[in-house]
Amino acid sequence: MRTLEDVEVGGKVVVVRVDFNVPLDAAGRITDDARIRAAIPTLDELLEQGAAKLVLLAHLGRPKGKPDPKFSLRPVADRLAELMEDDVHLLKDPDEAWGDGDRLLMLENVRFFPGETEDDPALAKRYAALGDVFVDDAFGAAHRAHASNHGIAKLLPSAAGLLLQREVETLTGILADPGRPMVAIVGGSKVTDKLGVLERFLELADTVLIGGAMCFPFFAAQGIGVGDSLCEQEGVEPAREVLAKAKPGQLLLPTDLVLGREFSAETDVKELDGTEVPAGWMGLDVGPSTAKRYAGVIKAAGSAFWNGPMGAFELEPFAAGTRTVAEAMAAADGTTVVGGGDSAAALLQFGLEAEVTHLSTGGGASLELIEGKSLPGVEVLSS
Repeated sequence: MRTLEDVEVGGKVVVVRVDFNVPLDAAGRITDDARIRAAIPTLDELLEQGAAKLVLLAHLGRPKGKPDPKFSLRPVADRLAELMEDDVHLLKDPDEAWGDGDRLLMLENVRFFPGETEDDPALAKRYAALGDVFVDDAFGAAHRAHASNHGIAKLLPSAAGLLLQREVETLTGILADPGRPMVAIVGGSKVTDKLGVLERFLELADTVLIGGAMCFPFFAAQGIGVGDSLCEQEGVEPAREVLAKAKPGQLLLPTDLVLGREFSAETDVKELDGTEVPAGWMGLDVGPSTAKRYAGVIKAAGSAFWNGPMGAFELEPFAAGTRTVAEAMAAADGTTVVGGGDSAAALLQFGLEAEVTHLSTGGGASLELIEGKSLPGVEVLSS
């Protein structure tokens, strides 16, 4: 994969694909600017190397190939201007002229333009006309072949930015030569979404810890009642197959749960010493004994990869299991990698984002890389 060392940017206009798909509240305010801050080292490096201008490409949300004010990058441009202590000029379309004095420019949401998600060559050509060199630093979009990361890379001298380089090297490194014992913590709601990841970790990891609503298809596959818990029926048979493939003692499931009557912070709550969920109740977190056991396994790990919360951590009565796992990741002496998504959100919520070895900015991309799938946005930088 080509890196910044492989391209000359002095005096040139550099087009940079960044991942600024940040969460916004109802008023359009950014609630978490981590992805913006993560791109700044690459932007600073390009400017230090003498780039004349930076033109940033990014997406936000899922507009339907046309402008939509609620998905405008204006709040992002304003926040980047604050962080960079420089003006950021927002371009409405790739053909808009800019002033000679503009050093930082950002094209409006690339998903406003028809053909972006189809990797349209004509749109990629319009993007390429913005500059002389292309740098991709958007790991969160690397598993997609879009015009702003894949099409343009074939038209300009191109390389990975510092963030994309670190993401790929860290994730491939933990797969190629993991510290032992290797522990994988896999949570979330659907077995089918992470079946490939589970199968890969059965090959690579010494221990796989299961949490979140994902545990209920595993329980159902064993004839254990799940009550009103969120249980993906399509995941029951795959869960049964995963159980059959696992070595003895390799795959650990919760042994106690925290239950609620409904998915709400105001619901009735009780701890269940066991996993047979009664009717009228739903499992919304792993129990304290499970959390303690999982934490012990994580702290003793030579390397640990975590993707998916242990429960409904956004609701305080059901946050303890995820918090315990997050604290164990932060306290572990081994290499600790968190694969983006809700796990990253949990680390941020608990103020532990700086305490792990690597916090990925791309949940979907990190999982596809773990599965062994090709990432188009990375492959195009290696051809």
